[in-house]
Formats: sequence, C-alpha cells, structure tokens
Amino acid sequence: MVFVTGGSGLIGTFLIPALLQRGHPVKALYRGQVPAIPGSEQVQWLEGDVLDPVFLREALQGVTYVFHCAGVVSYAPQDGELLKQVNIDGTANIVDVCLEHPAIKLCHVSSIAAVGRPKNAALITEDSKWDPAEEHSAYASSKYWGELEVWRGVAEGLDAVIVNPSIILGPADWNRSSTQLFKYVYSERPFYTGGSANFVDVRDVVEAMLRLTFSDISGERFILNAGLLSYQSFFEQAARCFGKKAPGTRVPSLVAEAVWRFEHARAWLTGARPLITKDTARVSAKRHEFSNSKICTALNFSFRPVSESIEWVCGQLQPAALGMAAGPRE
Repeated sequence: MVFVTGGSGLIGTFLIPALLQRGHPVKALYRGQVPAIPGSEQVQWLEGDVLDPVFLREALQGVTYVFHCAGVVSYAPQDGELLKQVNIDGTANIVDVCLEHPAIKLCHVSSIAAVGRPKNAALITEDSKWDPAEEHSAYASSKYWGELEVWRGVAEGLDAVIVNPSIILGPADWNRSSTQLFKYVYSERPFYTGGSANFVDVRDVVEAMLRLTFSDISGERFILNAGLLSYQSFFEQAARCFGKKAPGTRVPSLVAEAVWRFEHARAWLTGARPLITKDTARVSAKRHEFSNSKICTALNFSFRPVSESIEWVCGQLQPAALGMAAGPRE
C-alpha cells in the first residue's frame, strides 16, 4: 500500500497513475477536488491536511511506502507563515508518523532551492553546502528546513530518500506552478529577463522517484535536473510551439529591482498580491547550473532534453483555454 501526499498536484497526478500501472494500491491526500486522472476510481482519496497528525496516523495504517509530494511554492511575502507550516511543520509531521511504522520507506520531494549555492561554483551538486549567512528566499528556507526534518528522521532510523527537482515542466493549471511560464508566452507578453533556469520533465521526476523508492537506496538525496536554459531560449521555444510571438524586450536588472519595489509598495497599500517580488526578480536574473550526475550514475538514468519537454507540454496545453485547468495526459 502506497500513500501519496499532494495527490492533486502536478507530481501527484502523474505519480498516482504510474503506481497503479505497477499494481500498487494507493491512498492519496488531496486538497480542493479529486483530480481527473487515469485510474482515479481505483484510488482511496482522503481529504485532509499534513498539519493534522491524527489524520496522518489514520491514513498511514497499512502503508509501506509514502511519497511526500505536498508543498507550497510561493515567493509572495504574504505566504511566509504558510510556507513554514506546510513545508516545515507538515514535513515534520510526516516524518514523525513514518517513524511510528518502522516498515515504511519515505520519498520526500524537496527542491534544488534547498541545495547550497557556493559562490563561483561552476556546477552545483548534492554536496554543496547551505550557507545560512547568505540571503535566501522564504521558499528556499522552508524547503531547506523541511529537508532537515527528513534528515532528522533518517538519524532516528527512518528509511528515506530525498529528491531535489529543478523547475518541473508538465501540463497543469495555467495559473499554477511552472505552467505560468507557458501562459506568459501564450499571452504574448513582451518582456524577458537575462537569467537562466534549470528544468526537468515531470515524467522523469516520477520515474526517478519510483526507481529510488523501490530500491535499496536510503539516506541519500538526488538532484533531478535535465539541463540549464536561458529564459529567452525557453520563451522562444514555447512561442514556436504555440505559434505565438516570443517576448522580445530584455528587462535590465536595475529595472527589475525598481519594479519589485513598486509592486511591494502597491501590495502593502492595497493588500493585493505582488506581480513580482524581490525574490522572483533576483532569482530570474541569476545563472546556476545543477549537476545530475549522481542519479545518472546510481540508476543509469537519463533525462529527456528540455526542448522535448517544452514541445510536449505545449502540445498538451494547446487545446486548453486560458484560465482553464488542463489535466495531464500521457
């Protein structure tokens, strides 16, 4: 029996059908509504919260494997407390309940945001140290401290693996997660920043999670990353797939700094969520490359090219109207 948190999220909606295809009975935690995915009727759907230890104890009865995919991704200042609650406290609850069942193996979905970024490092690996003196976003800090809860569990005897995916590409709601990048292109927005980002296909994330969890590997973390791509190149490739005009005006870093300050003031005065924050402005201007050699070596694993993932996602999203959810399709 497998328990999946974040069953209605991007990873969960691809992970659950893959588990069912392998013959595993699945319990899944969802928020909002049950996703329309292949095999959904075979899943024991549980509406609940990772902040509720009593609920988790009941949910984990009879479970052998736990995939902890639930988490909040946000760079908005208003979400600081929510990030702490879900990404840190929620993970601590999962770890504590798993420790009550010695037979359970946990696969925790962290993020490359939780990996240290040493200055002047040409390639960032799983061994790169987190420097608490450096400036980190609230999101990155929440994923780092949440990951520490898993390491605490490992020190107490928990059988666990951690994956640190880069920006995950997959068809989902236009208004959530990385899919907003595709919506940005589809809407023919004119601006782009000079930075680069690391990307990975959701199908590769799921395959890596499955192979790691159903292996003898334990007490290890693995970066999941297909490659580095500039935002300009990403937008151009997506625009070609959609038949749209790509963003053509590069935003200088000084302008981006001015914009996030304006947005911060507007949000403070009106209570609205800022369109751009200090963290998103600065992250989008940087270039960090993450190594995938550890998992490629450990599992003889290979990742799909980012260009292939972009084309696939665009093809899946093309029929969907803007503002509507596009369910994942194999």
